[in-house]
Amino acid sequence: MKAYELLYFINPSLDDEHRESVRSRIDAAITDQGGTVDNVDEWGKKKLAYEINKLTTGDYTLIQFHADPSAIAEIDRVLHIMDLVVRYKITRCGDREQSSVEDQAD
Repeated sequence: MKAYELLYFINPSLDDEHRESVRSRIDAAITDQGGTVDNVDEWGKKKLAYEINKLTTGDYTLIQFHADPSAIAEIDRVLHIMDLVVRYKITRCGDREQSSVEDQAD
């Protein structure tokens, strides 16, 4: 499995219930494809460089995860159809490979 980072932002005026539902749906999309979520870092509200959909700030979250490269297309599809996610970016991190159980036994 390869290491990836997903950075997304949502409307900062959403309540905690909607914010948590977005995160749990993204976590489910990753784990349903056989991936594992390593770390979730909530950055909070940040000012946008330019206005997007009449928003000047966004509530950012960074998710670090491991998944097979074939699973990224499905994760991307799920993110694309989620109305609450305003923008997102998935980036591959090549230097954080997840070691398998066999490698640890050696």
